[in-house]
Amino acid sequence: MLLTKSTAFIIGPVSSILGFIMNAIFWLQSQIGLENIGLCIILFTIVIYLLMTPLTIKQQRFSRLSSRMNPELQAIQKKYKGKNQDQAAMMKMNEETQAVYAKYGVNPMGSCVQLIIQMPILFALYRVIWNIPAYVDSVKNAFMPLAEKIVAAPGAEEFMKTLAGTVRVSFPEMTNLTVIDVLYKLAPSNWTELSGQFPDLASLIETTQREADRMNYFLGLNIADAPSSIIASAFRTGSYLLLVGALLIPILSAVTQWLNTKLMQSSQANNNTASGNETMDSTMKTMNTVMPLMSAVFCFTLPVGLGIYWIAGAVIRSVQQLVINKQIDKMDIDELIKKNMEKVNKKREKQGLPPQRITQAAKMSTRTVEKKPEISEEERQQKIKKATEYYQNNTTAKPGSLAAKAQMVKQYNERNMKK
Repeated sequence: MLLTKSTAFIIGPVSSILGFIMNAIFWLQSQIGLENIGLCIILFTIVIYLLMTPLTIKQQRFSRLSSRMNPELQAIQKKYKGKNQDQAAMMKMNEETQAVYAKYGVNPMGSCVQLIIQMPILFALYRVIWNIPAYVDSVKNAFMPLAEKIVAAPGAEEFMKTLAGTVRVSFPEMTNLTVIDVLYKLAPSNWTELSGQFPDLASLIETTQREADRMNYFLGLNIADAPSSIIASAFRTGSYLLLVGALLIPILSAVTQWLNTKLMQSSQANNNTASGNETMDSTMKTMNTVMPLMSAVFCFTLPVGLGIYWIAGAVIRSVQQLVINKQIDKMDIDELIKKNMEKVNKKREKQGLPPQRITQAAKMSTRTVEKKPEISEEERQQKIKKATEYYQNNTTAKPGSLAAKAQMVKQYNERNMKK
């Protein structure tokens, strides 16, 4: 990972916006003497999830409406099953499906759009938190004096490349920014190694490390270090309090993720049961078991800062879910349907069209959907035979001629006008 800001399509600009927010939060903290990156990550996570609340509400609202809408959509699909080659039937099916969507005021692509919007935000969040000095000026400036001295030191590039490999940081070339990227990820043992390599810079290295620790340490843990590395170091030094703190990060991550998924599972289970989608319910249960375990593994191997973000995010999502569930439970779907149909009719009125009529499939739930009786093959052949005889017996033109065809059209129209 490079310190320089991401230039990836969409993610790069979104990262810059999120970085601006994080930089502002850290600046406010500095005004009250609380320059701590761990606290900044928590506040940053709260702000971002609050900003994403409207999208979350829309997604949950769509999910709840789907529980009422899906049985009607399934009834329409069942009604036209096996008629894929019949263009008229497919047009009718599309018309009835659109009527159901209009009835519930739902955009069929609504859920996908919300996820598409959220995905680059989530990727950008990881980018900002992983490379904090690239977006937070105060943190970058704390490392800059030492980085400039290292870049100017003879033979420094080869050593810094080796050190970058130790802390798993990409180091394509030595610049002030790539050196800062390496310095930000250094563990205490790496700082000692750095001092040994550059004895003339020992005083500046010590000052920079002290400043970095002041900003990076949160509840006794260096947020730039991974719990796995902290635990290994704790065993070597006998710092068992540090060991407990490092273990709490993946454990809390798994627990908060589990609580969050339980709330989601409860909401989704109700929706899937109502819509008869037991397969989706089973899939969700499997995912909700796997996700907390994956969360613990990731937070064990990734920097503590990402673990703090993961925990804070799960807690905030859980609180959001509780509040949103209460609001959605109060939602009167019948009243919502009535308002949606009023909107559709007003729109059609402006276009000079008659009021929208909800089709029979859109009006009924799956319990009340009735099948039209299908005629037998024998009855169908009888109707064809009668129609053929009718047209043949009522024309004197030569069969197959243009006049015969014109006469058949005329007879057809006369026959249907009588009906």
